[in-house]
Amino acid sequence: MANNREKKKMGMRLKENIYQSILWFFLLLIAATMILPFLYVLTISFTDASAYVAGEFRLWPEKFSLAAYGPILRGSGFLNSLKTTVLITVIGVPLSLTLNSGLAYMLSKPIPGKSFFNKYVMITMLFSAGMVPNFINMRDLHLIDNIFAMILPASCGAWTIMVMRSNFQSIPPDLEEAAKIDGCGQLRTFATIVLPLSKAMLASMTLFSFVGFWNTYFSSVMYMTSVTKATLQVYVQKVVLSTNISDVVDLNEVATNAVPQEVMRMAAVVVVVLPVIIVYPFLQKYFQAGMMVGAVKG
Repeated sequence: MANNREKKKMGMRLKENIYQSILWFFLLLIAATMILPFLYVLTISFTDASAYVAGEFRLWPEKFSLAAYGPILRGSGFLNSLKTTVLITVIGVPLSLTLNSGLAYMLSKPIPGKSFFNKYVMITMLFSAGMVPNFINMRDLHLIDNIFAMILPASCGAWTIMVMRSNFQSIPPDLEEAAKIDGCGQLRTFATIVLPLSKAMLASMTLFSFVGFWNTYFSSVMYMTSVTKATLQVYVQKVVLSTNISDVVDLNEVATNAVPQEVMRMAAVVVVVLPVIIVYPFLQKYFQAGMMVGAVKG
């Protein structure tokens, strides 16, 4: 009997190991489909003009060069787009966290009409006004060609509110009661008790908000009429699709033609993606914890 049990355990372990090996194999394949294209873009952007061969796949530059980054970083098109993107990100992220956390905290409390407000927020996840009504709304608010047209609509989202509300509901009410006994008002309790206990969730929402504002594209195309107010995503699209990069980069043709156009396109993509890659590792440790905390209670 003991031998049979041991054999069964060994068989189960073997099946589990085989299953885990197959699972890891497929996960690595999926990861490779995401990592290899970016490595290819990175390699091409650092390849010297003399070593670049069109259509050749490499994961390491044969001859290293930063020549493609000079025209991109010096061009007025990039600098204007960078200024706009940084501005809407710097304003949008704190505004988004403030509005979403405030509304979520309110909905986590037994306030009058709580059921109505919860349903009102949830409806916005299922239905939207559409492109034309949104444009008319921005026009009537005199926000066309104003950077706030890219900030305000993205500042408050139903999904973010629901996650934050669930997190706030998971905080023991005894802590807030103790703060009230000590003389703390509602705002002070929220600022000194609730928010410090929600660092993981706030860090996750900060990451999502940062990526969302940094990657603003559609709002820029819809509402910005000035070329100088276009975002980085619009700039990269023009660089990637242009037949003559010197028209987009806004430098003389001698400076831009010294580097193959494909190399400059890859350099533009890297410059835009790099800030997100830099920010992510600092918030990664909070990411999983923040998502799990928000899913505990709802």
